[in-house]
Amino acid sequence: MQKRFSLLLCSPLLALASMPLAADEPVDVVLIGGGIMSATLGTYLQELEPEWNIHLYERLDQVAEESSNAWNNAGSGHSAFMELNYTPEVEGQVQIERATKVTEQFEVSRQFWSHQVEAGILGEPDSFIQTVPHIAVVWGEDDVDFLGKRYQAMTQNPLYAGMEYSEDPAELAEWMPLVMAGREGNDTPVAATRMQMGTEVNYGAQARQMVESLAQSDHFTLGLSSEVRGLERNDDNTWKVTVADLANGGETSVDSRYVFIGAGGAALLLLQESGIPEAEAYAGFPVSGQFLYTTNPDVVAQHDVKAYGKAGEGSPPMSVPHLDRRNLDGEPALFFGPFAAVSTKFLKEGSWTDLFSSLTLHNTWPVAEVGMDNFNLVRYLVGQVLMSDDDRFEALQKYYPEANQDDWALWTAGQRVQIIKENPEKGGVLQFGTEVVTSQDGTMSALLGASPGASTAPSIMLNLLDRVFPEQVASAEWQGKLTDIVPSYGQRLAENPELLSEVRTFTARTLQLEEPLNLASDSDAEQVSEESDGQDEQSEEAANDSPANETQEEAVTDV
Repeated sequence: MQKRFSLLLCSPLLALASMPLAADEPVDVVLIGGGIMSATLGTYLQELEPEWNIHLYERLDQVAEESSNAWNNAGSGHSAFMELNYTPEVEGQVQIERATKVTEQFEVSRQFWSHQVEAGILGEPDSFIQTVPHIAVVWGEDDVDFLGKRYQAMTQNPLYAGMEYSEDPAELAEWMPLVMAGREGNDTPVAATRMQMGTEVNYGAQARQMVESLAQSDHFTLGLSSEVRGLERNDDNTWKVTVADLANGGETSVDSRYVFIGAGGAALLLLQESGIPEAEAYAGFPVSGQFLYTTNPDVVAQHDVKAYGKAGEGSPPMSVPHLDRRNLDGEPALFFGPFAAVSTKFLKEGSWTDLFSSLTLHNTWPVAEVGMDNFNLVRYLVGQVLMSDDDRFEALQKYYPEANQDDWALWTAGQRVQIIKENPEKGGVLQFGTEVVTSQDGTMSALLGASPGASTAPSIMLNLLDRVFPEQVASAEWQGKLTDIVPSYGQRLAENPELLSEVRTFTARTLQLEEPLNLASDSDAEQVSEESDGQDEQSEEAANDSPANETQEEAVTDV
C-alpha cells in the first residue's frame, strides 16, 4: 500500500522530470539527492533568489524514497521533549543545554513549514504533520530519580512550559494504556513526563510537496533516475557535475557555481569524489535499522503517543527504545525499536561495496581506532545481529506487556552513516549527529551524519546558507526574506517567552495542530537566564567533549 501511495503522490514529478541537457552557461546551484535536505535548501533558495537556475538530481525514480521516506525513519518531531539522551546527568545535575538547542531548532522547523503552508508550497498540514503527545518513560529507582531531576530542570525553561510529570500508575495508564496494561501488582517504580504538543511528521510527504512546487518554476530542473558520478572543479572555480541516466543509459554533464550534496549516506562518497581537502577528515560507519510494526487498528487505537525510554547501560544513543504512533502516508501504525543490523551499504538501495570504497589513506586508521575504542558499540551490534524474532518480541513486551506476537512484523528501515572524524587528541572519534562540510570557498558543501537531521533541516540549511552565501545572508534583502520565512530568525526563543508564545500560537494555528498552547510567562525569562548562566559554567567541559552544536546533534532513534 505504501509504495502505491508514494507513486500516486509522485506522479506529477514523474511527468515534470527529465534528464537535463548540458547547459551553455553554468547553472547557479546543483542539489544532489531528492530528500528533505535538498528540498528544504531548494525551497529557501527559490524564495531568496527566484531567478537562480537550480538542478536537482535523484538516482531513484522518485524523490524521498531513501531516509526521508516515512517508512525509513522514526517520523518524530525531534523536539527534545522525550529524548533522554539529550539531557545527560553530570555530577548529579541534569544538563539541558543540548536539549534546548534542539527544541529551538524544531521551533524554527515549525515556522518554516508554516510559511510554506501559507505560500501554498506545502499542502494541507495533516498530510505531513499531526499532534502526537511525546512521553519519556522510565522504570527503577535510579531512572525515576533521574527523570524527576530532568523534569525540574526543564520546566524552569519556558520552552518546556506545560510539561507534566507523574509517578502514579493510574494516571500513567491514562497517558499510555498499552505500556501500563499488565503491570498490576508490579512494585517496580515507574515515572513519565508528557508534552502534549509533541508531533508526528512525515518528511517524505514534505519533501515530495516541496520538490513538486519547485518543479513548477522555469528555473528549476528535476532529474530522476539521474546518478551523479563525477564532481570536478573547473578552471573558473565552477564545478563540472557528471550525471548518468539510469533509465536510458548515457551520461551528460552540467557546470554549476555551487553544489550541495544532500544524498544521505552516499554524501561521503560524493564529497570524496569532489577532491576538496576538507573531505579527508571524514569516514563513515553504516548502521541499518529494523523496527517491529503493526497496523492492527484495535492495537493502534490504544496508543496515540510516542513513548521513549532510556538506552541500556553501555548502549549507544542510537539504541534508545521507543513505541511510536505513526502515520505512514495515511495509514496509522505503531513502530517499536530500533534494532540495529550490520550492513556495509551507505544507502538502503546502495551497494555492499560502499564502506570499502570510502576507505582512503587519510581515514582508514581513524576507522580502525573507532573499532578498537568502542567495544560497547561493537558488543551492542553483535548482540543485535544475533537477536531472534522471539528476542525482539521480548524487547517489545517490556514496553507493551500484553502484545500479541501475531500482530507484529519486522521492517528494515533506512540506512544511516554515522560520522567518523579524526581528532588530534583522541584519534578517530565516532560522532552521532549531523555536520555540514564546506569547501574553503563555499562552492562545494555536503551534509554528513544522521539523526535527527530531518526534524531540524530548516535550521541546518540556515546554517549552510550562512556559510556558503555569507554576503547574501548579510544583505538587507536576504535578512528581510529570512525573517519572513522564520519570524524568530536570529533570536533565542528560550530567552524571549513573548516571542515564543507568538510563534507557537502562529505555528499551531497554521499547521492545524490540536495541542494545548504551552506558553510561558514573562517572568520565566529572567529565571531561565540566571539558571542558564550557572549551568553554562558547570556544563562547559562536558559540552566541549561532545560533538553536538547547532549543526551537530546526537543521534536518537532514526536508524
